[in-house]
Amino acid sequence: FAKHMLGLTCLSSLFFFFFSRSLAIGHQYSSLGTQPILCGSIPGLVPKQLRFCRNYVEIMPSVAEGVKIGIQECQHQFRGRRWNCTTVNDSLAIFGPVLDKATRESAFVHAIASAGVAFAVTRSCAEGSATICGCDTRHKGSPGEGWKWGGCSEDVEFGSMVSREFADARENRPDARSAMNRHNNEAGRTSIIELMHLKCKCHGLSGSCEVKTCWWSQPDFRVIGDYLKDKYDSASEMVVEKHRESRGWVETLRPKYNFFKAPTEKDLVYYENSPNFCEPNPETGSFGTRDRICNVTSHGIDGCDLLCCGRGHNTRTEKRKEKCHCIFHWCCYVRCQECIRVYDVHTCK
Repeated sequence: FAKHMLGLTCLSSLFFFFFSRSLAIGHQYSSLGTQPILCGSIPGLVPKQLRFCRNYVEIMPSVAEGVKIGIQECQHQFRGRRWNCTTVNDSLAIFGPVLDKATRESAFVHAIASAGVAFAVTRSCAEGSATICGCDTRHKGSPGEGWKWGGCSEDVEFGSMVSREFADARENRPDARSAMNRHNNEAGRTSIIELMHLKCKCHGLSGSCEVKTCWWSQPDFRVIGDYLKDKYDSASEMVVEKHRESRGWVETLRPKYNFFKAPTEKDLVYYENSPNFCEPNPETGSFGTRDRICNVTSHGIDGCDLLCCGRGHNTRTEKRKEKCHCIFHWCCYVRCQECIRVYDVHTCK
């Protein structure tokens, strides 16, 4: 299921995924970053996005790369769950109807995609891939004892600005879904700022580390994915309230349960329940879990009991070729034999 999008070939539709209200995409992205960006040919851009694209066209491949790594991280984080961030390539909407509802899954996808764009643009700037951005020299402060500032601190503020300009440009309606999307987009970007850390390099004779130079660095994107997955698990359920303002009726969100701590800007929010994803349902976009591989020893959601929704599972044996009896030879190579090992594979009925 999750591999359906790997044959996608058109870069421009990646932007449409991130910038349209329903998170849509076409047949996209194996040629990512290898072709020039023609802003006028990108479908679905609102005027603000179009202006930004034309002013910052050289970083647009990084924006698309950020969406790509966000999708890939989503598929990693949900690989053992009933909904595994499945994508489809026979529809404009990359996730089908799944994200039409204001569920936890929608909250996570918006957060991880926004974080992906901020991350990729920030990294690209630090690597010198664009002339309009570079290293962060603004918020260094005084160095600590035994080290000094050096290297290239990554400018996460610029990356977040780019993500915000694009992700939030369409979320300007006075309705609950726009409020939810804006909140979760910002939570994704905030996760990077929360996880920034000092990286240091030692200098001196024989690595004596007489002097250290340090710079601010983003974490691996997997760390951001793990962080946002925890936020998904603890997401706050909200209710929609309507009230009249000078511009008309406006929908806002408030926590459904007053006895829980109110969500902060770091938390994910949602206001509609998710389907159970056990059975195929074209209306909800569920593919069901039949034929999914399950973990027979696990009592968690990836275990055969829960993943298979009580339907039971089938077991088959599978032979795999693997390297074995590896020996290190001086100097310097490793020689291995090839062994055939038999594994039990469990799949949902």
